[in-house]
Amino acid sequence: MPATRTLLRRSIAAAVVLPLLAVALTACGYGSQAPKNDSIAPVAKGAKVDGLDTVKVGYFPNLTHATALVGDEQGIFQKELGGTKFAPSTFNAGPSEIEALNAGSIDIGFIGPSPAINGYVKSKGKNLRIIGGSASGGVKLVVNPDKIKTVADLKGRKIATPQVGNTQDVAFLNWISEQGWKVDAQSGKGDVSVVRTENKVTPDAYKSGAIDGAWVPEPTASKLVSEGAKVLLDESTLWPDKKFVITNIIVSQKFLKEHPDVVEAVLRGSVTTNAWINANREAAKASANTKLQQLTGKPLPSDVIDPAWQSIRFTDDPLAATLRAQADHAVKAGLLKQPDLAGIYDLKPLNKVLKAAGKPEVADASLGVR
Repeated sequence: MPATRTLLRRSIAAAVVLPLLAVALTACGYGSQAPKNDSIAPVAKGAKVDGLDTVKVGYFPNLTHATALVGDEQGIFQKELGGTKFAPSTFNAGPSEIEALNAGSIDIGFIGPSPAINGYVKSKGKNLRIIGGSASGGVKLVVNPDKIKTVADLKGRKIATPQVGNTQDVAFLNWISEQGWKVDAQSGKGDVSVVRTENKVTPDAYKSGAIDGAWVPEPTASKLVSEGAKVLLDESTLWPDKKFVITNIIVSQKFLKEHPDVVEAVLRGSVTTNAWINANREAAKASANTKLQQLTGKPLPSDVIDPAWQSIRFTDDPLAATLRAQADHAVKAGLLKQPDLAGIYDLKPLNKVLKAAGKPEVADASLGVR
C-alpha cells in the first residue's frame, strides 16, 4: 500500500485522514490491476430477475473470496439469477474494485473491510452499502523459527505487512501497541520494524532474509510456512469467538435501489454457497482450487491450500462489530481521524433471505441505514 494521488485514493477520507485502510489485501490482493473478465459463468436460463440482462459481480482470485469462487464455479449464483446473466470480473486489489463499482463496471463486489470503509467514507456515504458477510479469519503472524521463538523475540526484528494502513497492517500495529512497544505508524520504524511488502513479494523477501516474518492473510501465510516459517499467532485468537471480518459483500447504492430483487438473488446464492461450503469442506476446497486454476493458470499446492483452508470460516454474518473495531484500531494507531460509518450497512435484504431460509438474522452494530 506512494505517489500522492495513490495515497489520496487509498485514504479513508481524502481531506481529513492520513493514508490508511486502503488496500484490499484483505484478502491477499497482489497490487492494483484492471479487472479481468476471464471467469466463465454457466449459461443463464429462465426468466430474468427484475427484467435485468446481466449483473456484474467483482471478486478476488483468492481463498478468502471462496464464497464467490465456489458459487461461481458451481453455478449457484447463476441458478438463483435464472435468465439474468451472472457476469464476474476479478480484481487484485481493493481500490480498483471500488473504482469499478463507482464507474458502474460492477454492481456488486466481494471485498475486505478496509476498502469498503475507504469507499464509503470518501464518498461521504453515497456510493456503497455492505449487504452481507462472506469470510472470517485467515490471517496469521508467521516467523523465522531460527530467529524468533517467542513473542519477546520479535523486538528488533523486521516483520512484513501487505501495505501501510491496510487491514493486516492496522491489526499488527494495534497488537504491537498492546505489547507495550512503540512503532511510528507511517515509517514503520520502532521497537519492531514494520516492512510494507506486497503479498506476492513476501515469500521471496522471507527466503532472502530481508524480513524475519510477516502478519499476512492466506494463502500467503501458508506459502511462508511451506518455505520453513512457523505460525507464532493466529489473529482469530485475538477476537471474541475467534471471528473477525475479512471479506464482505458490497453493492452500489444505485443498483440496490433499482434492482433489489437481483440483489436478493445474489445474496441467496451467497447464503446457499456458504451453507454448501460448510457442509462439504473438502469438496468446496477442491471447487475453489479449480476456479483458482481457471483464473490464475495454476492451482494452489496441497501444502499451501490445506492449512490455509482450515483457518478460514465462511459466514453470512458481516461481523459488523469487528469492522467498527478495526476502524477504532486505526484511530488508536494515529493513522486516521474517527470516520463516520453510520449507514454503511444495509442488511435488510440479507435478513429477508436468511429468514426465508430459516436462519437467524444478523446485526449491523448500529451502523445500518435507518
